[in-house]
Parts: sequence; C-alpha cells; structure tokens
Amino acid sequence: GTSLRVLDASWYPPQDRNARQEFKERHIPGASFFDIEECRDLSSPYDFMLPSESHFADYVGRLGVSNDTHVVVYDGDELGTFYAPRAWWMFRAFGHKQVSVLNGGLKRWGIKNWVKEGHPVTAEVSQPTPAVFKARLNRALLKTFEEMMHNVGTLQFQVVDSRPEGRFRGTELDQGNGGLESGHIPGAVNIPFHSFLTESGHEKSIEEIQQIFHEKKVDLSKPLTATCRKGVTACHIALAAYLCGKRDVAVYDGSWSEWFHRAPPRYKVSE
Repeated sequence: GTSLRVLDASWYPPQDRNARQEFKERHIPGASFFDIEECRDLSSPYDFMLPSESHFADYVGRLGVSNDTHVVVYDGDELGTFYAPRAWWMFRAFGHKQVSVLNGGLKRWGIKNWVKEGHPVTAEVSQPTPAVFKARLNRALLKTFEEMMHNVGTLQFQVVDSRPEGRFRGTELDQGNGGLESGHIPGAVNIPFHSFLTESGHEKSIEEIQQIFHEKKVDLSKPLTATCRKGVTACHIALAAYLCGKRDVAVYDGSWSEWFHRAPPRYKVSE
C-alpha cells in the first residue's frame, strides 16, 4: 500500500511568528516540517525560487517521502492556508502526483476539530525513515522571465495575478522589503488569492471557484499561468483551477519580485 507522509509547510515573517518553533510545540502526529527556506534555490537573488531536481529529491527523501508516498501538506496560517499550496505545487512541478492540501489548514481544521474528534496533537518530533525520491522537473508547470516577456507580445497564455487589488493596480504601496513598487505585468488579470477561501479558511466549492474565474473572463479550457509577488500565493490559483479539473496551470516562479527588477518600464503597468 501507499505510505502517507504529512508535512507542515508553514512560513511566517520572522518578526511575526516562528514556524519551526510552533511546529515543535504542536503538529499533527507523525508530521515533518517542510522548510521552504531550505528547500529552494539558495543562490537566487529572489525568494523561494525552485531548487534543483537533486536538491528537492534529497530534501524530501530525508523527510521520508518516496515516489510512492501520498503527501499531505498543511500550514498554520490565520487565513486557513497560505504556504501549503506552494509546497503542493513544488511536489507536482517535480513530477509527484500523489499530493494533497489539508483543507482549512491547521488553524481551522487541524487543531480544534482534530482535538475535538479525539485525535492527539503532539510536541514529539518523529524521525522519518529516509526514502529515495527521484525528481523530474515538469517544465509545463513553470514559467521563466523570458517566457513571460515573450507572452506580453504574443498573448499565448492567460496570466492571473493573485496579489491584493491595490498592489496589482499600483494604488497601494508594497510593504515588503526588496524596494518593489506596485503594479502588474501587461495583460494580467487580478484575482486576489483569498477570493478562493471561505470565511472559515476552507476552499470554496467548485461551483463558486468556476464562477470567480468566469467573472474575470478567465477561460479554464485555455493555457493559464499564475503570478504573484514571489511565487507563493500564485499556487492558490493553480490549486483552485486544479479543483475544477484543470491540472496544467503554470506558475511564474520569479513573479513580481523578478519582473519589477528585470522588465523594461513600459512592461510595468501602474495607475
């Protein structure tokens, strides 16, 4: 039978919360901590870029994940889920099909209901048996800066940006570090990622998700790439589309962080 590995993919701004410390204090029993700070391209000037195939394979292998493992990812964000879809997309980008996101995350579903239903939460950190994982990058799920530049002129694929509306339109300052100004890639459509989450932090129904795409005139039967600030919340777009049966949404890994620094001024739309 297929083994199951549960991974906590939480990440928070260091001044707000300490994800690794919180994991040590409480997590779903048997879960391992998937550290998005470690499992990335450490040589890139941009945050959270995909690691190499060998880096990913080595990292998840040490977490006890093989190519036969069913992986379930979650995080502890206030919204219900924030970083888990990024980990889900990373597994899929490296050729792993058996991966799910825990709907509602640890906050909404995990801790309260998990405990209420009589399941334990633990501070015990289990040491998984290392496994062998073979990673093969699926280029179809990833877009580069060059591909995004080319698309501005050719419009071969639709682009959806998952950042808040003010950041997308250029009317709201970017609060993060990195000296970014607000704005967006020409031709992109804005669907803030939290649009897909209910008040309780769960994914909305497939009908509601389809309606959101429809209202923004995004055609799920045609090629689609998701972007955001640093390639994290874009993965919520990929997950939402996936739930509607569209499995081939690409993510622009560099997203606005890279675009702002590399694209010519006329390719940065701002009000």
